[in-house]
Amino acid sequence: MGYIILRILSAFFILATFFPLIKLDYWWVRVFDYPRLQKLVITISLIVWWFLTHNKQSNLERNIWIAVLIITSSYLVTKVLPFTPLGKKMIETVPYSPESGIHILVGNVYQYNTEYGKAVSLVKTVDPDLIFFVETDKAWEKCLSEIEKDYPTQIKIPLDNTYGLLLYTRMEIVRQEINYLIDDEIPSLELDVKLRNGEIITIYAIHPTPPVPGENTKSTERDAEILLVGKKSKDNNKPSLVIGDLNDVAWSYTTELFLKNSEMADPRRGRGLFNTFHAKVPLFRWPLDHIFLSDDFGLGGMKVEEGIGSDHFPISLKAVLTTTNDTDTLKANEEEKEEAREKISNGVEEGN
Repeated sequence: MGYIILRILSAFFILATFFPLIKLDYWWVRVFDYPRLQKLVITISLIVWWFLTHNKQSNLERNIWIAVLIITSSYLVTKVLPFTPLGKKMIETVPYSPESGIHILVGNVYQYNTEYGKAVSLVKTVDPDLIFFVETDKAWEKCLSEIEKDYPTQIKIPLDNTYGLLLYTRMEIVRQEINYLIDDEIPSLELDVKLRNGEIITIYAIHPTPPVPGENTKSTERDAEILLVGKKSKDNNKPSLVIGDLNDVAWSYTTELFLKNSEMADPRRGRGLFNTFHAKVPLFRWPLDHIFLSDDFGLGGMKVEEGIGSDHFPISLKAVLTTTNDTDTLKANEEEKEEAREKISNGVEEGN
């Protein structure tokens, strides 16, 4: 019986590791992108289990399983390692300057969470320049009104479909757009914000739909919105940030395609996972909430904040405009550029 369980688990986690290499948008393929670290821990545990298994008649089989599991775990190490302090940083750490920087707080509050006071308390503790909360409805808008005296500029799109957005800032917004890039029920923001030193930066704030059964069986629309915003950032001559709950992990193929086509930097690389979901299930956590930076910025600091009763932890980041460009970005080849264009086209078509 033990052998049967071991074979089943080994086969499942080998398939679960390499299955996402199939470029299909269905949720039951893309869901295996998420638990890379968990799969690594389990495959290493299975290798140990096979080593501890002694049966002369199955030595050849055991060696084959061990070899394949070592290949599997080695592949997972290459995917996880960049998101540890052993990996190469894409963006360098610089001293934070309030004059040439911006302190941002991003959080998915979970629409049905009623612990409003925790979010208000977090804002007062972190004291950011700009706050972007998603999954916000009318109840959240009302309960967050307490912070408005400190954040005189607000953009409010409360919705009861889990795609509401609330943005608060103490900085001047010189241009703003409310966009529905893929789906007419899912808003996003594009803002030009003036820093204290007078420099203008662009912020793209998004919350694309996740690929989940019963709601959206494919990742096509999510991928398209992420890549479309990446294209906007690449074409923009201003320093820019992409922020929000992207419903995609930092190491997925789509996120890497986004980084290559936008030539933006992921501050997680070379620093850590900074997991933001699932706040209530420690064994199943991965990085879903993001702040990406163009190569005009250095990193003044990044932190996963205390929970606010949501299934997501908020995340904060201090970005600083720099005069030296030490950012190590990825570059898309022609095939990857064409793939991004095709994904955007497919997503727009499906969204309409």
